[in-house]
Amino acid sequence: MAQADGKPVVEVNGVWKIFGDRADEALAAVKNEGLGKPEVLEKFGCVVGVKDATFSVGEGEIFCIMGLSGSGKSTLVRHINRLIEPTAGDIIINGDNVGALNAEELRVMRADRIGMVFQNMALLPHRTVADNVTFSMELRNVDAFTRAQAAERVIERVSLQGYGNRYPSELSGGMQQRVGLARALAADPDILLMDEPFSALDPLIRRGLQDEFLALSRDMKKTTLFITHDLDEAIRMGTRIAIMKDGEIVQIGTPEDIVTKPADEYVEKFVAGISKLKLIYAHTVMMPVAKYEKENKKLPALKNCPQAGPEDDLDALVSLAVDQDKPVVIMDDGKPVGVVTKDILLHSIQGEA
Repeated sequence: MAQADGKPVVEVNGVWKIFGDRADEALAAVKNEGLGKPEVLEKFGCVVGVKDATFSVGEGEIFCIMGLSGSGKSTLVRHINRLIEPTAGDIIINGDNVGALNAEELRVMRADRIGMVFQNMALLPHRTVADNVTFSMELRNVDAFTRAQAAERVIERVSLQGYGNRYPSELSGGMQQRVGLARALAADPDILLMDEPFSALDPLIRRGLQDEFLALSRDMKKTTLFITHDLDEAIRMGTRIAIMKDGEIVQIGTPEDIVTKPADEYVEKFVAGISKLKLIYAHTVMMPVAKYEKENKKLPALKNCPQAGPEDDLDALVSLAVDQDKPVVIMDDGKPVGVVTKDILLHSIQGEA
């Protein structure tokens, strides 16, 4: 599933990035001769950063792009606001071709429609939290009153009330990361680009900020491209996940798709150690009622069976089934639609469903 549901906010169509003086020659050779990354480097002295990337991101979606170091994920995301020019392909933002924008149009798009959050926040040490948050607004000559209102609004959004007059050196790492997020939100952009925003933080602080961002995302409905090298983080944060290797997207899917239906051996190795309990849902593993009754004669009386919904995960189903001899009946709109037996649960946990 490479495309978002509904009208896309971000569209990436056949984007290539090849670094080097002979990039055009290298691109033609890759397309015509099927050269790999090592051959391109040897023959043309060029590096394939992104290879024919195509996907779209819908409104309010958190689209995670993940891969190991050097996979091309950060290179790809920097094409969205044209910090990097593609060798070929197009990026469309709300119907506008980013590559066709002139310098002023591009500046406005970066300032008003796209916010960026990096692993290194690059906060200005001599400016207060509030002044850091609204620095880009100041550069655009936004008046002081409007800047102050924006600062107050987003500082509260990221749970830093009372810290507006503090300096970065007075804040913890997690608080500084919140300032970076507030700065990206100050202009109320449609899109957030987040490049490893939490990876330098301690695990507990990192998880807390993940929770806060998920809640914030649900509330503000920001379309987000979230870069990470951590599959656990991608699964936790992403509506969908794109996995990259050597500049190429090898699979796009929901967290459940990625874990249960890996596209190749590379993805399979990535997901080998991931717990499936929170990622696989009843509607995926259940046996239809008609099939159950054909194999088991009759569905037990509903009042005697534990019941769950189609969107309940394996963890919830295990909790219901653990002390029961009866199967879990999956109910939808008050009607039984499926059955999950203990055998089905065991096979699902083992990845055999």
